[in-house]
Amino acid sequence: MNSLYKSNLYKNYRGLLISFIDVCIVFLAYIVAFLIQNNFLISGRVITLTKLLGLGLFFLLAIHFVVLRLFKTQMSLWTYTGPNEIVRTFLSCLVCFCIMSFFVIQVDIFNIELIALAELLCFVFILGARMLYRMARRYIMDLERVENCLIVGAGSGGYLLMNEIYHNMAYPYNVIGFVDDFKKKGTMLSGKPVLGTIEEVKQVCEENNVRCIFITISSVNDKRKQEILDLCASTSIPTKMMRILVGSDANNHISFEDIDIKDLLNRPSIDLKVDQIGSYLTNKVVCVTGAGGSIGSELCRQIVHFNPSKLIMVDINENALYMLKQEFLVMKRKHEMKDSIELESLIISIREREEIYKLMKNYKPDVVYHAAAHKHVPLMEDRPTEAIRNNIFGTKNVIDACCDCGISRFIMISTDKAVNPTNVMGATKRMTEMYMQSRTTHCGIHMAAVRFGNVLGSNGSVIPIFKEQIKNGGPVTVTHRDIKRYFMTIPEAAQLVLQAGFYANEREIFVLDMGQPVKIWDLADKMIRLAGLVPGRDIEIQEIGLRPGEKMFEELALEMEECHKTDNNLIFVHEKMDIDSTVVDSDLVQLQELMETTDDKQQIKDVLMNMIQD
Repeated sequence: MNSLYKSNLYKNYRGLLISFIDVCIVFLAYIVAFLIQNNFLISGRVITLTKLLGLGLFFLLAIHFVVLRLFKTQMSLWTYTGPNEIVRTFLSCLVCFCIMSFFVIQVDIFNIELIALAELLCFVFILGARMLYRMARRYIMDLERVENCLIVGAGSGGYLLMNEIYHNMAYPYNVIGFVDDFKKKGTMLSGKPVLGTIEEVKQVCEENNVRCIFITISSVNDKRKQEILDLCASTSIPTKMMRILVGSDANNHISFEDIDIKDLLNRPSIDLKVDQIGSYLTNKVVCVTGAGGSIGSELCRQIVHFNPSKLIMVDINENALYMLKQEFLVMKRKHEMKDSIELESLIISIREREEIYKLMKNYKPDVVYHAAAHKHVPLMEDRPTEAIRNNIFGTKNVIDACCDCGISRFIMISTDKAVNPTNVMGATKRMTEMYMQSRTTHCGIHMAAVRFGNVLGSNGSVIPIFKEQIKNGGPVTVTHRDIKRYFMTIPEAAQLVLQAGFYANEREIFVLDMGQPVKIWDLADKMIRLAGLVPGRDIEIQEIGLRPGEKMFEELALEMEECHKTDNNLIFVHEKMDIDSTVVDSDLVQLQELMETTDDKQQIKDVLMNMIQD
């Protein structure tokens, strides 16, 4: 059957072929109507084919050919025959009846009763042919369906999904039924039963050997949605969520997405004040350091939506920077980004003080987002001097250049690990915060730092590592069974950083609400189950012990208790702290001299930790 659909004959002449079939059905309908009217010739009557009768048959077939094409019955897909096709077919038969009745009055070939009966049969036969085709095609396709699937939600979404599954061989599933909280068990929807409530999804899957779950529920609150996702994830069966997209031709298109781990974290929705962000980004020159990184690149993607006059992307990683610029060029070609936005990609290390000053003097950016940093805790424990040179002295170069070159706004990305730090990476970030807060702002620069926790999917974060371990068959490694971390998505983090940038005034530290901390062990468990596997049976979760400098719990929540809310419920702000610049400058000189005289990692770490004690 598929070979027929792919043939050039079918593609080029489908309309004519359908019209020819419809005309043949009309001919058959008139023959049957004649036989019915004449008692199927039981009386022995003989049909005499005269020239006038032949012309009459040709005329009625030609009329039907034209009218059916006028109502575009040949254009409808038989697989999707529905109310519209029924109405068009009925109207075409009604028009044909009126035309034929008019000519019957003029020429006595057929009678009105025959015409009425024949047109009724035409309507029934034409629709019947389509319905028979639809049933036959579904039967043939069902023979190839070997995987049982369950639909969560017996509403309009579930109905649409089931039709899509049975009309599209891309989904080789056999729908065993639905689970729904508001439909009684045993209720039928398009021939498939409601098998129970959503709470019974695991039991239903086990009893019916379900291999895939589709979630079609959308009109529920966030809490209930989270419960449904957790219930489906607990089955260890691949689960997909249905989305209905409206295309440019206004036709609904159904797509499916695997449940992502971010769906299970129940993150609050972000209320962005677009006007506030646009007030300091639109038609401005914006610079992003560390633009090739996870946060830096997403900041750039968000920034271009606010139409800056120029976006300067700075990074030492040439490959990441090149690919980011190519992404924006593609967006320009697709008209998803204004052509007027100038793009500059600059390979500069923030350690190069002179180059950073040249950047600020030559391009004179209005806004600088500083996202360049070393962030991996174990690596920084092994090489504290690298963390200090890059995170502290590199950031110092950027801050000094912004202050000396008249930049109006500077936003620095910090981390929750800067709160009571126990590792080198967190300590370097705290030191950069202290350096920023010790600077004077008499030149009119608005400065701020933004703290947040882990971001899902960032380079080197736990999510990609777990995915790779699951892909390789395990084991999935967790440092400690009870360790907890805060998570948010990369777009969320970038959007909140942009919003916090508007609030920046005099060296504040903003803290983002990361929601509830997530137990890493539970995260690994859910990711294994989302992959359709069972933890402990298919893939082991192994506890490997805390890494050097790693905390059991990050202290972002405790930190927020000391903050004030902004007009965005997800952004909190510390009161401005007056830190003596001479003390901080003296500490940095001491650090520089220490690194030049010793490679003792523990000594360097101890000195750094002492410097950041509040």
